Amino acid sequence: MSLKYDLIALDVDGTLLTDDHVLTDAIRESVRETANRGAQIVLCTGRGPSGAIPILEELGLSGTVITHNGAATINADDRTVVHQYDMVQEHLLRFIEYCRKQDIRFNLNTAFELMVEKLTPEEEAMYAHFQEKPLLRDLSGDLPGSLVKMSVFGSKEQMDLVQAEWAEWRQCLKSIRSGDYFIDLHHPEANKGMALQQLAEIRRIDRSRILAIGNYYNDITMLQFAGTGIAMGNSPEGVKQAADAVSLTNNEDGVAAALREYAWT
Repeated sequence: MSLKYDLIALDVDGTLLTDDHVLTDAIRESVRETANRGAQIVLCTGRGPSGAIPILEELGLSGTVITHNGAATINADDRTVVHQYDMVQEHLLRFIEYCRKQDIRFNLNTAFELMVEKLTPEEEAMYAHFQEKPLLRDLSGDLPGSLVKMSVFGSKEQMDLVQAEWAEWRQCLKSIRSGDYFIDLHHPEANKGMALQQLAEIRRIDRSRILAIGNYYNDITMLQFAGTGIAMGNSPEGVKQAADAVSLTNNEDGVAAALREYAWT
């Protein structure tokens, strides 16, 4: 049995994992089977490498992970950076000031480090779900160099308000809703679709031979770049409309169903 695609890009949270952050046996087996048949599996996630590489290893795979919503592409085997988009530090200052005034929690990310000013036990537990270990840093002075992402988080209502207010700003960074409770800031050219395109060019894979599966707004660019883009059943309507097809939800092993239906021939 052959494959229709040479490269398969998979989002992690809300796609590969259930709502309880579990990688089911059905998903693990279907992804491994697809890799064994010759497909290159690439995780494309909003997570950093420390949260993405363990998922790749749990799948029994190695290779490349596209992290921070496309802002940093990492070789998982030796933890080297293939490509990253650094933000201009001065462009972040207005967002950080806003967060402090509005008491919105935020973190700053280099390719491999996640830094916070404060850390409550509840937030530590939240980060643990994503296999992240924040570093406590004084961020009141000069910001660290080589920053690729700033994330803010809070209730859905808070994030709806932040998203609406930031949309009115003239800004040099791009903000993207990466979940109901998260908004990410990146270099304006950084997104999953662009990172996937760069990787495809390096590996000389035509986009028609790429399948992408995701569930949220930060996945739209890769769903649209791939020859076939599959939205999960738990995706918002706007994501479903941007995809070529819709699978089952992440709690129904939707990735396994999509691979069986679209990747295997």
